[in-house]
Amino acid sequence: MDRIDKEAQEAAPPPVTFTGRKTLVAAAVAVVLIAGALVIRPARAGDDARPPGPMERAASAVGTGAPAAVVDLSALIADREKWVAEHPRDGAAWAVLGSAYLEQARRTGDPVWYPKAERALKRSLELRPAEKGNFDAMTGMGALANARGDYGTGRKWGELVRAQAPKQWTAYPVLVDAYSGLGDYPAAEKAMERLVEVRPGLTAHLKASQVYRDRGWREDAAVALERAAGAAKSPVEKAYVLYRRGELLWERGEPAEAMRQYEGALRADPAQADALGGRARALAGLGRGGEAVRDYRLALGRAQSPRLALELGELLESLGRGDEAKAPFDLLRAAAAAGGGNAGGPAGVRAAAGRGGVNESVVLGLFEADHGDPGAAVRRLTAEWARHKNMQVADALGWALHRLGDDAAALEYARKAADRGLRSADFAYHRAVIEQGLGDDASARRHFQEAVRTNPRFSPVRGPLAAGALAALGEPPPGGPENVQPTAPWVMPELPKPSASASASASPKPSGPAEKRGPAGPKPARTGEPARPAEPAEPARTAEPAEPGPAKRGPAQPDPDPGPEREPEHEADHDPEHQPEPQPGHGQGAAPDREHGHEDGPVPGHGHARPKPNGPAAR
Repeated sequence: MDRIDKEAQEAAPPPVTFTGRKTLVAAAVAVVLIAGALVIRPARAGDDARPPGPMERAASAVGTGAPAAVVDLSALIADREKWVAEHPRDGAAWAVLGSAYLEQARRTGDPVWYPKAERALKRSLELRPAEKGNFDAMTGMGALANARGDYGTGRKWGELVRAQAPKQWTAYPVLVDAYSGLGDYPAAEKAMERLVEVRPGLTAHLKASQVYRDRGWREDAAVALERAAGAAKSPVEKAYVLYRRGELLWERGEPAEAMRQYEGALRADPAQADALGGRARALAGLGRGGEAVRDYRLALGRAQSPRLALELGELLESLGRGDEAKAPFDLLRAAAAAGGGNAGGPAGVRAAAGRGGVNESVVLGLFEADHGDPGAAVRRLTAEWARHKNMQVADALGWALHRLGDDAAALEYARKAADRGLRSADFAYHRAVIEQGLGDDASARRHFQEAVRTNPRFSPVRGPLAAGALAALGEPPPGGPENVQPTAPWVMPELPKPSASASASASPKPSGPAEKRGPAGPKPARTGEPARPAEPAEPARTAEPAEPGPAKRGPAQPDPDPGPEREPEHEADHDPEHQPEPQPGHGQGAAPDREHGHEDGPVPGHGHARPKPNGPAAR
């Protein structure tokens, strides 16, 4: 055995060990194989290792509905304008150009881009009609209508695309915005869910956050924004997500955290005017009014926004700088005088909200209600409510009606604004003031508390007013609501006690067949038959106990047609009115009826039969 083992060991090959020389040889072989594979496969267009240029980045963003940088958009617009000038019948190029115009309007806040976008998209539809599936132009037209505040038209375009191609995901962002603007929030939620199902990604998560925020589900909205941040790729996309997170934090009453998000957005995309306006809002909430005025003016220089102009004017008034507030207010007055139509403001005022067909009825209505003619605000917002029954219009119309002096009608719209559950300090403040005007101090106190709890710094003007009104109302009176507080102290009622005679006459528990029937007593009336009151029975004879008979009939009367003779017990079983009287010896006697509160003796229908009266009265 030892010899065999020794021979086997000598015949076995030496163990494999990796040396530096062998490792280099293996690596060289792998490099040769990879190089051979690359030489064998021909080059493709997608193999370009260079990063995408500005035009490619903008085209990709426009195609997916994501935000794009202004510089990239400018490059894409220049390229497409040159292309369609040389190829005027390229419908796809016209659709891309129209979408680029629309995104440029969003980025700059300049409404002059909207008519350009409309002409380009209509040209694309002329070359390739909607019936032939020009989905890019159709969704572009829907997005354009939503951006202008014409949500009914946006819904038509979105539903048209969905009807032709239910899996065309670009229709669902349009439908979410359109349904929300129309006040059809359940439909917006369904469209959002379908979008997440068909195309999960940045756009889907942003729309989900919007829908959750409108429902008052702020935690779900925050989670959706976290997912959107994970799906964002370019710096511009990340900046937009940070801006949206800042808006959510601001509404929750966290200005310091919101400002950090706004500053992160500005570092990623310095040209984003919305983030700059948000930082101005947060600075005002933190008491840094001078810096807030600076940022508001910078933001208005980049994007002409009526909302920012109104916030700047109110901030200047709260700082005692009313003369400076005239400039932004004049801008809004010019837009209001134009009727929100297509006329522009005076020279140098490009922020007339009506230019480009943009609908700014809510902002202009709030401005007119507080700083102009409340009657004009009511007329403007009433017309807007007829078209778009959303929460923002309901709140603004209710506030305008209050400023006009009609608090009863105003409260109805303030309630409509809160029906969906949106947590808004402005909405709560408006409702509290309306309820206080109606003399409902309890409801006013509750909604003033809601406004202060949601965001105590929601406005440099209305925030201090809400805190002052809440302090003036004070705490509610002790004792709870008037209709809940008892008028007298509670006293324990006296429970009925059985008498000695009733206890003595109580019979033992019956046995046999009677036990199955329960306590003896009159049979209940049949279903659907009204119960008849028990009539007094005839007096009992001296030596005979009361005969059992029907409790609801008088003395026996001759039957004009007695028919065939039957046994009495069988006749009683078949006659619904002929119910036997309870027999003594079955626990009745003079025992108290605890259910009905009788304790002094038997009651008709609940114990022994009483003596039957004689004469016609027995009937």
